Amino acid sequence: MRIEDEIKQSAFQNDYQKALINIFYTNNFLVDQLNDVFKKHDITRQQYNVLRILRGQYPKPTQIGLIRERMLDKMSDASRIVDRLIKKELIKKNIAEHDRRAVDILISDRGLALLRAIDTFSSDFETALRNLDSGEAAELNRLLDKIRTN
Repeated sequence: MRIEDEIKQSAFQNDYQKALINIFYTNNFLVDQLNDVFKKHDITRQQYNVLRILRGQYPKPTQIGLIRERMLDKMSDASRIVDRLIKKELIKKNIAEHDRRAVDILISDRGLALLRAIDTFSSDFETALRNLDSGEAAELNRLLDKIRTN
């Protein structure tokens, strides 16, 4: 559906303003769909992001700094998210052998199993983009990358 119809606004200052509003609206639309998937597994988008980062490092442990650096939501408190995932027994935290001041963080077997379960719902993620063919998805990626290029 066109953004004009979605937000009941027929005129914009220009196409740049329309595109920006469209990006904001679409972001919220996608986040709502993803949140529905994560609610089924009792985790948040940020917790999912941390688990995916740790799975990418597995079987090597990592430190909070690397997690913070790779997170999609840079405003998230990585330390607090890690603490919550520890309470859910989805990750483990140990004193690093190479540096007693550092803490190694590793995804647990339970965390890996949760990600495997969510992976079976990957089609739920992709249905959010169901109206795009692969060429359009590639073009969208190119345009989004271009927006972030300084």
